[in-house]
Amino acid sequence: MSATSMATARIMETWAHAEDVADTLGVTRPPTARLRHIAHLGFRTLGHGFAAHGRPVPTTPVRLDLANPDGATWSWGPADAPDRVTGPALDFCLLATQRRHRADLALVATGPVADEWLDVAQAFAGPPGAGREPGAAGPGAPA
Repeated sequence: MSATSMATARIMETWAHAEDVADTLGVTRPPTARLRHIAHLGFRTLGHGFAAHGRPVPTTPVRLDLANPDGATWSWGPADAPDRVTGPALDFCLLATQRRHRADLALVATGPVADEWLDVAQAFAGPPGAGREPGAAGPGAPA
């Protein structure tokens, strides 16, 4: 893993665990432009999410268009990709770190690969774990 990737992974872990603390305390942290690091990692680990769940890594390109906290759009992947995911950057980051279930988020998948990706997205190394149940905000938090 490159030094840049390692630093990005630590940012992602710190953000995700801080989200767990906020959920436990019942507070909401305002999203910031720093989510771009987590969203980028979430996109870069598309293949890993499939592999970690024992599924073949797709060859179909996926486009990711996220509304960032400032109102602009962050995008990854080819503009003409047949499959795409759109929605708020915060929601994608919560999904990629498995802090929320996709049913509780405003993410829209177009195409079969994009749709399946939202079921297996995982921006962290290791086994996938059980993930969140719909309506479960986080550990200790009211649903």
